[in-house]
Amino acid sequence: RVPKPPPATPPPLLPNPNPYPNRLQLSLLLLQTSPFSTSFLITKTPKKFKKKRKKDESPRTKLVQTQPNLIPHFEHIVERDAHFRFLTKSRDFLSKQPHRVLRLDDAGKLHRELGFPRGRKIARSLQRHPILFQTYRHVDNKMWIGFTEFMEDLLEQERVIVDSMESDRVNKVRKLLMMSANKRIPLSKIYHCRSLFGIPEDFRDRVSKYPNYFRTVVEEGGKRMLELVNWDPLLAVSTLEREFMVDEEKVKRAFRFPVKHGKDLGLEKEDERKLNLLNSLPLVSPYSDGSRLDLWTLEAEKYRVGVLHEFLSLTLEKRASIHHVVEFKEEFSLTKHTYQMLFKQPRTFYLAGTEMNWVVFLKDAYDQNGVLIEKDPQVVFNEKLYKYAEMKEMERGCVDQWK
Repeated sequence: RVPKPPPATPPPLLPNPNPYPNRLQLSLLLLQTSPFSTSFLITKTPKKFKKKRKKDESPRTKLVQTQPNLIPHFEHIVERDAHFRFLTKSRDFLSKQPHRVLRLDDAGKLHRELGFPRGRKIARSLQRHPILFQTYRHVDNKMWIGFTEFMEDLLEQERVIVDSMESDRVNKVRKLLMMSANKRIPLSKIYHCRSLFGIPEDFRDRVSKYPNYFRTVVEEGGKRMLELVNWDPLLAVSTLEREFMVDEEKVKRAFRFPVKHGKDLGLEKEDERKLNLLNSLPLVSPYSDGSRLDLWTLEAEKYRVGVLHEFLSLTLEKRASIHHVVEFKEEFSLTKHTYQMLFKQPRTFYLAGTEMNWVVFLKDAYDQNGVLIEKDPQVVFNEKLYKYAEMKEMERGCVDQWK
């Protein structure tokens, strides 16, 4: 019999060079030495136990105002505009279409022009205003959208208002041209902001009726400009200047341009206010040539503040969005620091909305409940139209009350 060989002796254990193994080495060691499954071991922190990281607010969502400076009724007006965005944009777009109708399939692709959310069906927005919009099947077997008969009557009444206010709108355009740097503004800019001032959609055709006020000039590149023909000194008086004649103290408190000093002068509040008046007065007329002023001087800042105050005074609702203000940046010699400039004048201006899409209000034009003190006939029409837009069916007596 062949004798069995002696059992092999295991090699001598070498000293572990790493007395503190990492997680991977520890897992391999367990797999080699343990006959049991290790799938139950928790190697990562469960999601529910992870500390949630708070997302930073972006300028798109971060509100301009915080408590206690937030004024609810101004914020509500901004929210109302967003709520009726589909109504206002669709009304303007459909009014320019042949026979004021549009095929439903085509309308579904025009979310930007009609003001409904991208990716949503337009039918959902139409259902919110059944008194004003309707859908019907045409003889071509296609679905079309258009205005209801009631809405057509309202638009006819709006046309009467527009015609009756034509002279007022002409003066608004004249004042805008008188404030502009070269006494001319591109026609496209006025058209883009026409609803802000109540200017009719066909104003480019009406300009020819006033050759003593305006003329159309074509610049190099084909850009059509509206140019001022005659300067009217009676129109070159700002709202602030007229208010100064009635209530001098109110205008003195409108803006604050503090005197810069190196150390605390130890002045009382009233004395400090009088010192700051040295900077605040005299006012710089928005109808002066601001393009000649040195950009970063006190006079230039007073001019820009005055221009925006006069600009807002010419609007229907004494307010404008960032897009409207930026539209006239070159004409009014504004800078990229317009937001900060307005924010430093809280006595006169209120900035609502978000940091990316803000709206500036003239505070003195509204009462304590956020209602315009002086309402243009177009504003009265718009407010009543909003009431009808919220109705699901015509209430008894509403038509008679409107008429």
